[in-house]
Amino acid sequence: MASLRPFLSLSPVSPAPNPTRPTNFHLLHSPLFSSSFKLVATKTRFAVRTAAVAGAQIADPVDDNQVVLLGPTTSEKPDDEATAEYNWTEEWYPLYLTKDVPEDAPLGLTVFDKQLVLYRDGAGELHCHEDRCPHRLAKLSEGQLIDGRLECLYHGWQFEGEGKCVKIPQLPSDAKIPRSACLRTYEVRDSQGVVWVWMSLEKPSTLKSIPWFENFDRPGFRDFSSIHELPYDHSILLENLMDPAHIPISHDRTSYPAKREDAQPLDFEVTERTNRGFAGRWGNAKDQPLSNFLRFEAPCVLQNNRETPNKKGGIDYFTGLFLCRPTGQGKSMVIVRFGSTASTVRLNLFPAWFLHQNACRVFEQDMGFLSSQNEVLMKEKVPTKELYLNLRSSDTWVLEYRRWMDKVGHGMPYYFGHSTISLPKLPAVIEHAPAGIVAGTAASPPAKGGIGTMHAPNLSNRYFRHIIHCRSCSNVIKSFQTWNKALSAIAITLIALAILVNGRQWKALSLLSAALFFGGAYACSAALALNTDNFIRTHRRL
Repeated sequence: MASLRPFLSLSPVSPAPNPTRPTNFHLLHSPLFSSSFKLVATKTRFAVRTAAVAGAQIADPVDDNQVVLLGPTTSEKPDDEATAEYNWTEEWYPLYLTKDVPEDAPLGLTVFDKQLVLYRDGAGELHCHEDRCPHRLAKLSEGQLIDGRLECLYHGWQFEGEGKCVKIPQLPSDAKIPRSACLRTYEVRDSQGVVWVWMSLEKPSTLKSIPWFENFDRPGFRDFSSIHELPYDHSILLENLMDPAHIPISHDRTSYPAKREDAQPLDFEVTERTNRGFAGRWGNAKDQPLSNFLRFEAPCVLQNNRETPNKKGGIDYFTGLFLCRPTGQGKSMVIVRFGSTASTVRLNLFPAWFLHQNACRVFEQDMGFLSSQNEVLMKEKVPTKELYLNLRSSDTWVLEYRRWMDKVGHGMPYYFGHSTISLPKLPAVIEHAPAGIVAGTAASPPAKGGIGTMHAPNLSNRYFRHIIHCRSCSNVIKSFQTWNKALSAIAITLIALAILVNGRQWKALSLLSAALFFGGAYACSAALALNTDNFIRTHRRL
């Protein structure tokens, strides 16, 4: 089996047919154009073609389902449906954006049901261990860093970067620290701005298997990156991200340039299937050649790429990269990275926090029905072919993904495939949020990224899904809060001054100045709300 790495170098992408057509910052959110269609399929190509006669009904002498649907109603199958050797631990998983790893506190993360603690030592080096103190199993991520050492806040045991225990306050001075008082250590690497973890404690890692993305190394390539924690399974997350057909409807006029009237059939071409994933081209049915290239590679990397001729006679490279980490039953985390070698208005004009809140809004628009989808899968306990109606003109990647799960899911803690499933063997771990003002304040100090009792920890809340994970957004919120208080105080002082002074001109000037400062305070409050309030569809009642 040929390696899929590096992704882009092995996957040439055809340039867009029209070099003057505006390119998209959000690669998945490309404009769609309506047309009537006829569907044709082969083993490795799913094509959508426009009907010759406008308004004509598409007729099939055999069965409409055979023409329209993918999956159980067709005889079409992948070339190889046999299971493949797979072990979910022998993989590199994306943990965090390197720039957002805190320098003054440990960070608790999970991969499936494995709890990890990530931190920087005194020299700034990254270390990762099992998030469990060998003494009494307390979470080390609830601890603190003392002189670059990780300290458990239960009894003060301290550990160095390699996991060795170097201090036990309760141990007699003439006693040695037990050799068994050490931590299980996981290998981590920083690659292209992302921290990756090798999850196997038995098999040595292979550094060359860390995903590498060629576009991110191109001269002039600029990326916009954010991280989001989400309340549904990582497989549903990946399904959603490889589904361009939902964008005009779900994100209608809220994520440029999505418009519901542009929803239409798409054309898909599967160019590669391996035990590590699949790849292919997609685009609007009327646009040939297909301009977008999608690749999924195990365990959780999805990217969309496009190459477009520019006015200088060269090529502009665009990438929409999604690094999706399973964080437990019904939970996931995604690192979103959009970038290009072309200069874009959004990257040049808008601050990072504004782009991040827009990304939060996009995820919130899908959150309700993706969470309900997660609930149905867990309740029904059957493969997706018993539940989904996959259309050839929209759901090709979804079927490919679930069939890939059939092939390798046996090597995962749990999975839902197209034809097979393996349910979780252990119940989901539910971590309860602290109750009350005192507990809420104690659980969210600045070192943890929180701001007092602003919110109770909740994955349905924008603040805890994104802000606490993003250093720039956290700093921006603190700045807006400070400016809001300062501007409000100045405005109140000016009003008091207007009351005390005698001259009309001074009164008018003081009141006008107070109004301006109140306006600034209101703008800060609006910016705070933009970063912390979830998106609500206007047709829904609260």
